[in-house]
Amino acid sequence: MLIKPSASIRQNYNEIADICKTSGEPVYLTKNGEGDLVVMDIEAFSRREKMLKLREELLAVQEDRLAGRIGVTPDELDTYLNSIIDEAHHRKNT
Repeated sequence: MLIKPSASIRQNYNEIADICKTSGEPVYLTKNGEGDLVVMDIEAFSRREKMLKLREELLAVQEDRLAGRIGVTPDELDTYLNSIIDEAHHRKNT
């Protein structure tokens, strides 16, 4: 986790942008010693959002299964998850 004072975004925007892009990790900005903002590369943000959406979908499927509602077969789920992983891997490498 990289922490910088919020003034550094004004003074060193390009440096912080490069850190975000090369590391794929967010940079935490502080103001008066307190957490203020998080800055991250748009691709990392998109990946994180997709992973959160996938997690929500998986939780919904699990809730349906526990409630006795019919979902997809394990093979169908495996195929779907592999396609999501392949897509995320492809985007990361392009």
